[in-house]
Amino acid sequence: LTGELKSMGREQAEERIHAAGGKATSSVSKSTSYVVAGEKPGSKVAKAQLLGVQVIHEQEFLNMLK
Repeated sequence: LTGELKSMGREQAEERIHAAGGKATSSVSKSTSYVVAGEKPGSKVAKAQLLGVQVIHEQEFLNMLK
């Protein structure tokens, strides 16, 4: 997770990821599946792009959680 999500706080987003069987981490690596980019994302987006990790936006993230 990077940046500010409009629909929920970071803790709630992490809880939703865990409930769906995923893992939220504080850094991006080659083993990262997705980076969720909210408003004003940080350097994690650039690192994800460099490593070939898919960057998704908040609406895509919410759709995946349904």
